[in-house]
Amino acid sequence: MTEDIPFLWELSTGGLLGIAAAAIALLLVLIIAFRFHAFIALVLVSLLTALATGITPSSVVSVMLSGFGGTLASVALLVGLGAMLGRLLEASGGAQRLTDKLIEVFGEKRAPLAVAIASLLMGFPIFFDAGLVLMLPIIYAVARRLSMPFLSIAFPSAIAFLSMHIFVPPHPGPVTAVDLYGADQGLMVLLGLVFVIPTWYLGGYLLTKPLTRSISVPVPDILGTESEKETNKSFASNPSPWLIVFLLLFPLALIAMNTVLNSLATAGAVDGDALWVQVLRMIGETPVALLITTIIAIIVLGLSRGKGGTLTELVTDSALGPVCSVILITGAGGMFGGVLRSSGIGDAIAQAMDSMHLPLIVASFLVASVVRVAQGSATVSLTTAAALMQPVIMAGDYNAVQLVALVAATAAGSSVVSHVNDSGFWLVSRFFGLSTAQTLKSWTVMTTVVGVLGFLIAVVLYALASMG
Repeated sequence: MTEDIPFLWELSTGGLLGIAAAAIALLLVLIIAFRFHAFIALVLVSLLTALATGITPSSVVSVMLSGFGGTLASVALLVGLGAMLGRLLEASGGAQRLTDKLIEVFGEKRAPLAVAIASLLMGFPIFFDAGLVLMLPIIYAVARRLSMPFLSIAFPSAIAFLSMHIFVPPHPGPVTAVDLYGADQGLMVLLGLVFVIPTWYLGGYLLTKPLTRSISVPVPDILGTESEKETNKSFASNPSPWLIVFLLLFPLALIAMNTVLNSLATAGAVDGDALWVQVLRMIGETPVALLITTIIAIIVLGLSRGKGGTLTELVTDSALGPVCSVILITGAGGMFGGVLRSSGIGDAIAQAMDSMHLPLIVASFLVASVVRVAQGSATVSLTTAAALMQPVIMAGDYNAVQLVALVAATAAGSSVVSHVNDSGFWLVSRFFGLSTAQTLKSWTVMTTVVGVLGFLIAVVLYALASMG
């Protein structure tokens, strides 16, 4: 059980696992069969799960709010600012100009590949949710421009961000696992690409078509509807594609600066307590970087082109209404995952898996997988599994490449079976206009394939390193 949370009773691992399975089943029945709104269903099932696991009634709401607030703290600012930036790019005509340029350079057939490769590059310094939100206006514009299914463009881009997020530092999950296992951060960055490129290409780019053959959805109107054509027409200025590239890359540069300074401070090359370092790192934090970029976009796409403050405010305000549902559902997904974590379900199952004495690389993958399925968050799954596996790994004698393979195997486990307790599941579902059932049939399968492929690559790498 989780410390500092009072419980009325303690349950065995089997009991906790049964409650987790029943909670997920109930959630799916409410949403799919009874057509409950996902937000209401998630809040209700979170409440019932907390009570069933024995959390005292006086603590239930605080546990729920902790998971809800923790998720919103990382998601709401990113989604809100990202949606504003995307709305400005779309309404100004900039997203369409960049799309036309991409198609001109790569051709129509290779445009989805170009968008996915751009997502891979953006995914290096920026987290999954922020990167996906930043790319949405380009994904939407490419889909509207081409006579191709929307999902054939959207899913490869999303999987690109996911693969980078779970396998490559400076993302928090792999950074923590590398530190706990005593692996080399630089080597993990270099070898991480050995995992990212195959898992993205096979698990995202190639798998999209067969998985989505029976799923047809229109391009979502979440960043602007057809009814807003007059506003778009008034705001449109057809900016240069290179200005749009700058607005997309500028926050990445700020975030990368934060990453570099953090690495230099850790290595002792700069004084991490120096005021100038703290200021630059603050500017490079993702919410601040997006805020600065959005303000720049307001100026260069609106005010400097003679668009009045009232019109510019109307454009940015119109971005927030459609994403409110996304933010609330994502927060509720985080609430459900938080309740599962606080109830001790994830820890109990992970410890039971750890006690099975499987081969180390297999145990690392399975522990992370079970924690992922139980509580949802890829980052939490990876850090939890790494903490549990650390004593065994630190007691052994492994070379640098073997340690990287063990980190990657754990990371691969944290990717599998993204489902209703994962906030990322709801981001994809709502931003791609998918029902819960459709998201389970597509996104959940893709994340699992990415994880299994990553694990197989890790096994091969580990075996080769053991022979050296």
